[in-house]
Amino acid sequence: MATRAIGIDIGGTGIKGALVDLDTGELLSDRIKKPTPAGGEPDAIVQVASGLVDELVDELVAELAPAQEAVPVGVCFPAVVLGGTTMSAANVSKKWIGLAAERLFESAMRRDIHFVNDADAAGVAEIRYGAAKGARGVVILTTLGTGIGTALINDGVLVPNTELGHIEIDGKDAESEAAYSAKERHDWSWEQWVKRLQRYYSRLETLFSPDLFIVGGGVSKHYEEFLPLLELRAPIIPATLRNNAGILGAAALTNPAFATSEEPADGRGHSTGRTPRGR
Repeated sequence: MATRAIGIDIGGTGIKGALVDLDTGELLSDRIKKPTPAGGEPDAIVQVASGLVDELVDELVAELAPAQEAVPVGVCFPAVVLGGTTMSAANVSKKWIGLAAERLFESAMRRDIHFVNDADAAGVAEIRYGAAKGARGVVILTTLGTGIGTALINDGVLVPNTELGHIEIDGKDAESEAAYSAKERHDWSWEQWVKRLQRYYSRLETLFSPDLFIVGGGVSKHYEEFLPLLELRAPIIPATLRNNAGILGAAALTNPAFATSEEPADGRGHSTGRTPRGR
């Protein structure tokens, strides 16, 4: 059973990667970050991501042994991923829509990968290593940024590709008024923004009856300004992994035994969860 993996997190402005200890969630290498190529087109992004993997593998081989070149690789991406195909595109080129992206990455990286939505990866990371470690029941992670990314997890099992930032409130996508970008665009105070957040989280609570909300995104470092103002039945807490969440989740999801909130099997048994494999 692999105990380390490479995680690659692709975003609209940056592409990050590191080697991860799957048992502890610690980074075993420096986190490498490269700018996302202007325009976010497929070939350019794949080239940068593939270069990151080569860099990390070279570092690992130099430190350990050539056999470690087989280290698994997970890649998370800002899109709905179905059967290895990207069905949407957030802050990257529209050429990704309907593209057999997993196959494209695998061809460039010369290896099988695990390919997953970025918010799903962040959710698994928080369950496995972060704010919701050991949590049972229904957990909803939301990332508040330019839009709202979401991950829905039940008893440690990911329900992939939920796009709950797009639920309709007053005829609009919820994220148009509840994302952090809306606060910045309208220059709202925390109290003014919380009125929109309250409607959004109350709607999620009505639809899904979660046991726990986790709030990520860069604004989560200011959680004391807004989370205590929300009135919900379920606890709502800040994410803890922040910029490393995508890397950690993508790496963890390379191994089904690490895809749930439970401790992995000892090699003689199997995890009760399933991994949302992209193919």
